[in-house]
Amino acid sequence: IPRSELYITTKILSPGNDADSTYASIVDSVQKIGDYVDLFLIHSPNGGRKGREMMWKALERAVDDGKVRAIGVSNYGKGHIEEMKEYAKIWPPAVNQIELHPWCQQREAVSYCQSQGIVVEAYCPLVRNQKADDKTLNSLAKKYNKSTGQVLIRYCLQKDWVPLPKSDTPSRIEANADVYDFEIDTADMKTLDGLDQGAKGAIVQAVTNSL
Repeated sequence: IPRSELYITTKILSPGNDADSTYASIVDSVQKIGDYVDLFLIHSPNGGRKGREMMWKALERAVDDGKVRAIGVSNYGKGHIEEMKEYAKIWPPAVNQIELHPWCQQREAVSYCQSQGIVVEAYCPLVRNQKADDKTLNSLAKKYNKSTGQVLIRYCLQKDWVPLPKSDTPSRIEANADVYDFEIDTADMKTLDGLDQGAKGAIVQAVTNSL
């Protein structure tokens, strides 16, 4: 498969001791993958403002040097992204990757990102199979003659989220991509919307929208 047909994303977990060591860790990640990375994300905002700034400026440098094509963030709330205006040359971030599924819809963060043209990526869209026995989900899967996972992925697509389902089983990977021959109707989308539990519905991490 030609490299041009692959879209590879990686992340930086934490800053180094200074700007140069932070940049060096990014370059090291890129070199392990190849000549460039399509998307490089900051894994979380938890390193504090100084760390966030250091990592973002290092990513901007990597873009300038042609090692990275697009840069973004993960687990950032509205406040973290607004804060970036104080130090970012590249703004807004291309992507914000956050936990999203019917039980954790993070509506404030999603609405903000979409209003700013930031692509919203949904991690854990299958809820790590923890909702496989949910009556509402199973009812819809039966109605559309699809698996529960396919319904959850289709839900993401119709919310304009980019779903990131995780699997190492070839048959499940194929099934996860087989979601373009049906559409969840408006009433059923509202039913799924009604499952939202806010931050309590997160199985990994809900974002914080204020600093």
